[in-house]
Amino acid sequence: MFNALSFQVILGGPMVLYAKSLQANATILGVVAGMMPLLTISQIPAAAYLDRIGYKRFVVSGWTARIAFAFLMALTPLAGPWIGGGGQLVLLLSLLFGFNLCRGIASSAWLPWITGLVPLELRGRYLAGDQAASNGASLLCFLIVATLLGAGGFLPSPAQPWQFMLAFTFSGMMGVASLHFLRQMPDTPVPPHERAGTGRVPWAAIAAHPPFRKLLELNAVWSLAYGGLTTFVVAFLKSGADLPDGSILVLMAVQFLGGLGAYWFGGRRLDLHGSKPALGFIMLAGFLVAGGWFLMAAGIWTPRIPLVLTFIVPLGLLNALHSAANNRLAMAIVPRLGRNHFFALFMVVWQVTLGLSPVLWGLLIDTVGGFRGLALGLEWNRYSLFFGLVMVSFLGAFRASLRLEEPQAAGVETLLRDLFIQEPRRIFTRALGRNA
Repeated sequence: MFNALSFQVILGGPMVLYAKSLQANATILGVVAGMMPLLTISQIPAAAYLDRIGYKRFVVSGWTARIAFAFLMALTPLAGPWIGGGGQLVLLLSLLFGFNLCRGIASSAWLPWITGLVPLELRGRYLAGDQAASNGASLLCFLIVATLLGAGGFLPSPAQPWQFMLAFTFSGMMGVASLHFLRQMPDTPVPPHERAGTGRVPWAAIAAHPPFRKLLELNAVWSLAYGGLTTFVVAFLKSGADLPDGSILVLMAVQFLGGLGAYWFGGRRLDLHGSKPALGFIMLAGFLVAGGWFLMAAGIWTPRIPLVLTFIVPLGLLNALHSAANNRLAMAIVPRLGRNHFFALFMVVWQVTLGLSPVLWGLLIDTVGGFRGLALGLEWNRYSLFFGLVMVSFLGAFRASLRLEEPQAAGVETLLRDLFIQEPRRIFTRALGRNA
């Protein structure tokens, strides 16, 4: 939870708003949003050192280094009088690179560590609970930072440099608190069959392992679809709806209410039905959510606050559920032999595609620029085109989810029946029992 209070400032909406205050264009915003997942590629070389250093020590060292970069970022907003806006942007991107590089290297040990700590039969509930806790802390983080940046008219609008300095300092302090709890977690030794040898790692053979390859394919398409949504929803609300920074942050914080629902939706059901039906459901729901944003950008619906909230809340639920179901499926299908390298490649494909996605979407949005046209009763502009292509990507992701391999997984229809027929029946029965 303290980790989420820290990284949401650096990797989420507050950083996007700060970059926009420095006149960053959509391509630069894509780089800011995509740098974290792109630098998970550092897990590939890092995986070879896990057996020498150990899981816990690897993660603690990386988190300590990235917190130092967070405190350095807190000084950037005050450097304007000396280096100007362009210099601040260059400095910010440099520090973000260091922050995300340390994070990427350290995260190579996370999944192997958690796999050793959490029993197979409890992983669905653990991972969904982990996402719920993280989203609860992220909601609190956004509300705090939104207040610091002027939500509700208590502070100047637009946000001033000293307000961003306070937000980044808050991130560093929460990171220090998270280290305290990280050090209390028990370590797990690297099993002998996972220790790196001196030979060359067969990356091609790892990627070609059939169940693993299909999961990689799904993650590539999912990341293309989801990767730019949060960033360019913020940009759309800023440019299309002309909302102040603090109000946008409050709205974006609401998405974490959806993430809080991950435990109710996914905890028991992931262990009961499997990850495959959950991933299929997520892709269909993503298509509908992107469709709502498309209709707003195309001028069919006016982006008023109640409507915006309707399509922001599911963003958090989809992301939290995908993370839980995706990690659980990887833990289930990855062979024990060479597990560290399988997990490293899994995270790299997932996160690098997630990082390239906003960069590519940003280039598209900048290329379309100020173009506006009417066709089929819709206004076609840079944002309606973006959301429309995201809808197509989610359909591709749903098709990829149907090819997944998971032992004893139920079908999507079984999950839908549980959600929309059996669960309401259980709730109704419990309510009648109490009243009786």
